[in-house]
Amino acid sequence: MRILSLLDRLRDRRRRQLWIPTAATGRRGEDLAHRYLRRQGYIVVARNYRLAAGDAEADIIAWDGETLVIVEVKTRESDAYGPPDRAIDEDKRRALARVAREYSRKTAKTPQVRCDVVGIVLGKSPRIELFRDAISLPR
Repeated sequence: MRILSLLDRLRDRRRRQLWIPTAATGRRGEDLAHRYLRRQGYIVVARNYRLAAGDAEADIIAWDGETLVIVEVKTRESDAYGPPDRAIDEDKRRALARVAREYSRKTAKTPQVRCDVVGIVLGKSPRIELFRDAISLPR
């Protein structure tokens, strides 16, 4: 675990040299969320899944047992402006619903679908919170 933490920091440092800071922060959060979800038993099948039209994207798509889970990851450097999960607006909710419909059509069966949110506050020791079924997906 210690080696993974060191590798995360090195990867993050390199990204911050090459990318804009907010993109690097977001990607670090997605990396942390991916590892966290796997430890929780999720089977991650896609990251940064984008619809063909390019108008909607999901950070992580995973299976939690028989349930297809669309995961939105929100990462902040601090919680000075409130918890990260509060930054999901109605447009993002609609986009996640489109991703859920499109991706579930691709599966052999019609799965139960839910949308989880992973909120991450970075710091010396990142704080990760999983909110299951946090976003209700309109039909």
